[in-house]
Amino acid sequence: MTTFSLMDIEMNLFPDDRQGIITDLVQRMDQAEKEKKDKFHFLNDRDVLHYFLYRNTNLNEAANRSDRTIREYELELEQMIRNLLQYAEEIGLDIEDVVEGSLFKSLSPRHVRRYQMWLTESSPYVKENGPYSPATLSRKTVVLKSFFRFLFEKRYITEPLHDSLLTSTVRKDDRPNRDLGPSEVIQLLDYFHDAGNPIVFSLIHVLVGTGLRNDELCRLKMSDVRFDPILGGFYLHVIGKGNKERDIPLKEKVMDSLILYRKARFLSAAFPVGSDEPLLPNSRHMAFRPSYFSTFLGNAIEKVPIRSIQARTSRITPHVFRHSFAIISYVSGANIYDIMRALGHEQIDTTMIYLQKIMDREQHAIHKWNQDTLGRYI
Repeated sequence: MTTFSLMDIEMNLFPDDRQGIITDLVQRMDQAEKEKKDKFHFLNDRDVLHYFLYRNTNLNEAANRSDRTIREYELELEQMIRNLLQYAEEIGLDIEDVVEGSLFKSLSPRHVRRYQMWLTESSPYVKENGPYSPATLSRKTVVLKSFFRFLFEKRYITEPLHDSLLTSTVRKDDRPNRDLGPSEVIQLLDYFHDAGNPIVFSLIHVLVGTGLRNDELCRLKMSDVRFDPILGGFYLHVIGKGNKERDIPLKEKVMDSLILYRKARFLSAAFPVGSDEPLLPNSRHMAFRPSYFSTFLGNAIEKVPIRSIQARTSRITPHVFRHSFAIISYVSGANIYDIMRALGHEQIDTTMIYLQKIMDREQHAIHKWNQDTLGRYI
């Protein structure tokens, strides 16, 4: 395997100073334009990767990629680069002629196809943990297609490598069962309440009572709890995916759980304006990391001796309670568009995924049967 000096596997691919990087890249691109050269003439693979990740695409800052999305793209592209360099022989990366010292420019459609198949069928992760879920493969494919399409459209590479990637479709039946209805939520709340565990009780109560995403809850600050002078009561000011803002009214008992959590951590239950203190911190009074929060909550629920919980084949994560919020809202009479807005979804199709199973059962043909259908047997 030829060494690609511009993509040294031991080097950190991603800088902390994103704005400084972009400023430097734009200056070099402007110089190339001034000299009537190709746009990326003074940029190498690493530079183009940074430009793809950190550039703004909209004058409205809130419409650009969120830090969360950027991090997801960083992780996926870093994995691809490291895999291509470290497992070149296994993948079948038979590159004979290196183009301008560039890994990306040296790739051919067959290399991209082989990488996708290797990643799916025989990568170290798959050998150790089993196949990726359809949803994970779909997410990985979206990132890779987006990156290679960018390289081609900006003419950094000459072949449309993105067209070589197979689409990974997630069918309805491929999605894990995340349905957790009101009765199971009540059982969980009762269990942690009676067990004297105000921490887990409050976290579940807040999640199911707000429909928050995992990372949204972890990022909440004290100042995000605000009083509504018009309608009365409190609400959460949340910045979600794509930096989109929404306000979530807090039911009185959910607000009580926020206060209960704070007191259980021996923290103030006042909510001063402008405070950056984490609203729901960990035991060290620092903000939870989303990955750790998911593990922490999942481990606590896994030990609950409730038959219906123990019988579940998929682990209960914070995201499950987001589905519960949608389901409880629907059975309580909320229309799907209100649920979509409450969850911060952009597309109604996403909300439909949350509700599809319960809607299918509710609208099943058997509900049209009457007493005359099978007489006393119906």
